Amino acid sequence: MLSEIPVNLAKLSKKELDKEILRLGMIAELDAVNLYEQLAAMTSNSSIKAVLLDISKEEKTHVGEFQAMLLKLDKEQEKELAKGKKEVDELIG
Repeated sequence: MLSEIPVNLAKLSKKELDKEILRLGMIAELDAVNLYEQLAAMTSNSSIKAVLLDISKEEKTHVGEFQAMLLKLDKEQEKELAKGKKEVDELIG
């Protein structure tokens, strides 16, 4: 993972720890998406580019899996995610 873990996991309750584990998983997957897409943009080899972009797409699926689990555990996150989507829809239609 390119990012550093932003929180001291040892200080969290079990309930909070599970949510942070899922968030850290999302961070790691997003780091991977960024890395693979940057590498794909750098290469002129179309086969390497195709493989990197395919792997990046799989990492996006992993982000979705972590998010789905997080939303089951964190109802506030679920509510705020919906609120953010609504705000964007109102701003840009």
